[in-house]
Amino acid sequence: MAANLVSAIHNLDPQIKFSGVGGLKLAETGAEIVYDIKELSVMGLLDVLKKLPKFLKLKKIILEQIAIRRPDCLILVDFSGFNLRLAKAVNKRIPVIYYVSPQIWASRENRAHSIKKFISMNIVLFKFEEQFYRQRQIEAICAGHPLIDLVKPSTNKESFQKSFGIDPAKKIVALLPGSRKQEIKFILPLMLKTAQFIDKMIPGVQFIIAKTPNLDKQIYAKECGNFDLDIKIIEGRTPDCLNIAQASLVCSGTATLEAAIIQKPFVIIYKTGLLNYLFYRSQIRVPYIGIVNIAAGKKIIPEFIQFSARPKLIAESIIDLLQNPLTANQMSQNLKAVKDSLGEPGASGRAAELILDFLQKQ
Repeated sequence: MAANLVSAIHNLDPQIKFSGVGGLKLAETGAEIVYDIKELSVMGLLDVLKKLPKFLKLKKIILEQIAIRRPDCLILVDFSGFNLRLAKAVNKRIPVIYYVSPQIWASRENRAHSIKKFISMNIVLFKFEEQFYRQRQIEAICAGHPLIDLVKPSTNKESFQKSFGIDPAKKIVALLPGSRKQEIKFILPLMLKTAQFIDKMIPGVQFIIAKTPNLDKQIYAKECGNFDLDIKIIEGRTPDCLNIAQASLVCSGTATLEAAIIQKPFVIIYKTGLLNYLFYRSQIRVPYIGIVNIAAGKKIIPEFIQFSARPKLIAESIIDLLQNPLTANQMSQNLKAVKDSLGEPGASGRAAELILDFLQKQ
């Protein structure tokens, strides 16, 4: 999302220079990368503690760079645990803009104090977030969700199926096990066991795994080798995988919004280590884990989380979607309403305009 925002700002003013923490996509915008973000991927409390020295080092680097470069503003993107501490250290010596604001509506509402005190401008992705912040006397502006522009099939169903040897006459179920190595470890075996149940109940179903490009294919292949299934691993084509599937198993996270935008039926699955689950579950203040359900204000997608994430139970829900057109159609209609709530196309451009307008007034 940071790369899209930088590109949108450059479209309005090509002379603006950026430096920051990011990866290849941000670097491709012309931004100078002072620290590669791939070193910072974490999942769970224990992983955060292991990488704490790296986070402390990064905070020092950023503060040093701010002192040397004296930028006109600091733009924070997501990553609330680190970014709010950084904002406090900057303490409004320069304007601090938060894009993809912390999800304090889900947990750790006490962070609202830091946002109110240290954030100069707060840009959110969902309309309900804008209302949540304003109820707490924190100014927030909803720019809409950039995924609306990004999540599109790259080709039609027929071409995609032909290119990967997928039989259009058979039912297709997509597996989206997450984008982190730790998620694959916990969630892919669970999805494959579910696929095994589905295969027994509806012989001839084809399964496709939407692989994230930043992970080694062998991680997926090793797990798949333990199951006798008609399954293909497809890299970097998540919207296409969702588009051809009659139903999908989706790891909780951004992928659930991708499925909502494609408007194809799915179920939400999440499982992690027990200590991580117990720690984070105690802090959650919303009734659902899936952002699609939170945005809808009700459970429109079944959630199978931790102890309820049982393969046979999940398989029964998928089979209902495959065999009951009324259930599948109702879910697709509910997903359309969620998609509509994400705003019109051009979210990154609107965020860019808000930021430049804000800076001109400083």
